Amino acid sequence: MKIATTIGDPSGIGPEVIVKSIRYFLENSEILPIVIGDSKTVSEMLKINKLQIETRIVDSVKNISPDKKTVFIFDDNKWKNHQFVKGINSKEAGIASHNWVEYATDLALNGDVDAICTAPINKESWQLAKFKDIGHQEIFKRKSKSDYVATMLVSKNLRCMHLSTHLSLSEACKYVTKKNVERAIRLTHKHFTEWGINNPKIGVAALNPHASDGGLIGDTEDKEILPAIKNCNKDGINSTGPHPADSIFYDAIRNKYDVVVVMYHDQGHIPIKVYGFEESISVNLGVPFIRTSVDHGTAFDIAKKNIANPTSMIEAIKLAKNLSGKSKLV
Repeated sequence: MKIATTIGDPSGIGPEVIVKSIRYFLENSEILPIVIGDSKTVSEMLKINKLQIETRIVDSVKNISPDKKTVFIFDDNKWKNHQFVKGINSKEAGIASHNWVEYATDLALNGDVDAICTAPINKESWQLAKFKDIGHQEIFKRKSKSDYVATMLVSKNLRCMHLSTHLSLSEACKYVTKKNVERAIRLTHKHFTEWGINNPKIGVAALNPHASDGGLIGDTEDKEILPAIKNCNKDGINSTGPHPADSIFYDAIRNKYDVVVVMYHDQGHIPIKVYGFEESISVNLGVPFIRTSVDHGTAFDIAKKNIANPTSMIEAIKLAKNLSGKSKLV
């Protein structure tokens, strides 16, 4: 099982959690993380962690013969004479990390790897490099020519599919329309079915407190969310709601739902991170390949300390393997 694993921003903790994860998988699994990034940065991190693992630069998956002592790296050698400084934004780090994501995307689109798993990039570094892409999702959408790409967060058995992510709260509320909610429910049903969960139970969160209390606190539920649910259910989709956001996650953790469709960024991120911050990971829906990611940032404040916890990366690689094999989300 070949997983293209980008190291993210080389000045952050991405290379560290990648190296620590590789040690885990070489010892405990048949998963083969193939690193996309700067081999010098990876080698330095292996040395810091005193890991007896060789690095081998490759330019094709055909040149890979798995063994338990080697990490394979796709490296174009553009940065062999550059030293990425830990904990500092830079145009160079932005250019490098952006290029690595594009390369991994090409590998996935060409069917050369089974999935992509990404370490965190730094959006400010991408801005310094003058890229229009805000983050990973924009690259995946552009290169795959996908109409709609969404983000789902996973922590243990809690899964939150986000109607919107990086919108201001006022814009996110405007985004809650019948059309958008229905599209999100249908996409969720499609992917969960493909991942081996028959008749997935989809709980849909309300936008307003108490699901608007029958119209006393807004009317979005009645005008936008409920009609979307009813339209989906006419086609045999098992969706219910809108359910108050102060109780739906409690029910989901107790397996009443396979997934919760949430209305905006923090409505989904907060319960996921409270329930299991270290284990939380991100999955993209709507692209023609499997992509998972850590659910944390570049953590520049600890990038020099070698204390980063690799749990999220390990779980993200495991989930990439499960989904690419059309296994269930467990």
